[in-house]
Amino acid sequence: MKKRTAIFPGSFDPLTLGHVDVIQRALPLFDHLVIAIGVNSDKYYMYSLEERKKIIQDTFSGVKHIEVVHYEGLTVDFCHNIGAQFILRGLRNPADFEFEKAIAHTNRALSDIETVFLLTASATSFISSSIVRDVIRNHGNYSKLVPPSVMQFTK
Repeated sequence: MKKRTAIFPGSFDPLTLGHVDVIQRALPLFDHLVIAIGVNSDKYYMYSLEERKKIIQDTFSGVKHIEVVHYEGLTVDFCHNIGAQFILRGLRNPADFEFEKAIAHTNRALSDIETVFLLTASATSFISSSIVRDVIRNHGNYSKLVPPSVMQFTK
């Protein structure tokens, strides 16, 4: 039987409790889950690639079938390179769905990779990395929006 491998791509700048929720609920669905940090050289990140990778690894330490990597280029090409059959995406709201639907259709036009959508839990559906970054920049309390591992990298 072929191992069901999914990637969960994102910038994770930073990892939020919404991401954690989606990852935890996806674990029973796949044999191997690759949390894939996308690298875009044109984008400014609040947290370095090494910090983001460490945050994710610390958050999921002890979870055997999670792997944390980074990649550049098309997500479907990365999927083919590592043998992943699925792309996991979390949906918070209708706007996320419309945006992600267009990407999923494009990915299907380019490859045989299926996109699997999970709705975020209502308790975390309002959290986005951009909102968290704004709270951090304005010295607000963001501890209820992120896993504890993010706190060690406060800017």
